[in-house]
Amino acid sequence: MQGNGEHHANDERLPATARAAGFASPFDRATWFDLLEAHGFAGDGRVDAQGQAGTTAAWLPLRKETAGDLAGLANWYSFSIRPLFSGSGDRAVALADLFGRLRKEAARLSLYPVLDSDHEAIAAALRAAGWWVKAAPAGDRHWLDLSGMDHDGWWESRPGALRNTVKRKAKKGVVDLALFTTFDADAWTAYEAIYAASWKPEEGHPALLRAFAEAESARGTFRMGLAGIGHEPVAAQFWTVEDGTAFIHKLAHVEDSLKASPGTLLSAALFRHVIEVDGVKRVDFGTGNDAYKRDWMNRHDPLWRIEAFNPSRGAAWGPALKAFARSVLRKEK
Repeated sequence: MQGNGEHHANDERLPATARAAGFASPFDRATWFDLLEAHGFAGDGRVDAQGQAGTTAAWLPLRKETAGDLAGLANWYSFSIRPLFSGSGDRAVALADLFGRLRKEAARLSLYPVLDSDHEAIAAALRAAGWWVKAAPAGDRHWLDLSGMDHDGWWESRPGALRNTVKRKAKKGVVDLALFTTFDADAWTAYEAIYAASWKPEEGHPALLRAFAEAESARGTFRMGLAGIGHEPVAAQFWTVEDGTAFIHKLAHVEDSLKASPGTLLSAALFRHVIEVDGVKRVDFGTGNDAYKRDWMNRHDPLWRIEAFNPSRGAAWGPALKAFARSVLRKEK
């Protein structure tokens, strides 16, 4: 549904300088939320919620849903949704003020995916503002913490089967690899063809993904790899690098190329590049608990879904009762 661009009277546009606590992510920037809105992901209207504590402001981009409820402005490409801040004062108070203001606007609020490192602070701020809060694990995140390791040290820590596969397949010389640090239209067309021929479902919103890739290229964070067999592209991956972290956004390979392991060889080349050339300290494999991610990563965290219910709105009581009853039933099983 296309957003209508309406904003609440007490909301201000998200400033480009607002940042999340911790490491920066491409999904924390004003330009990302503008892109989601421009491509129709703002539901019945975007809301840049704001709270204040002295000179510190908390911001949370939201979308208005059909029933008037609010949800985090995110989609299936988003690795996380979390509050952003400007100023260096008491962020917890600013965030509680933000959620307090939202009680005048909605009966329900839903946030997903929320990082494990963020969910307690968000839930505490909601409760401080008077919301009923249910927070539950609802997904998985695999990531690599290099913790002082160089590329070779990390590679030696990986499963022997993975290392042997890369060694054997690379020695055969069947797969050609190409890496890109700026957007290349021909390479992107090849990626789209590979994705269409892969095991993956239809791409959710290819125009948004391409616009995001072009924007990241302009920022200098774009990384992409193509693998080919006999001059025919058979595997592709789209990454970005930022603030010491590499983010793995999309990967795909043609099914009948599996014997040559082009995707595995391409991953190995991109890991080497971002560790040795870009000097990253972390690699984030995004959402999902795919088994192959464990071969490359050494950390696993849950992703959280936070549901908040406004006790001052009768419309929230029934959904709150159902949500909390489900939690009790799960614990009793």
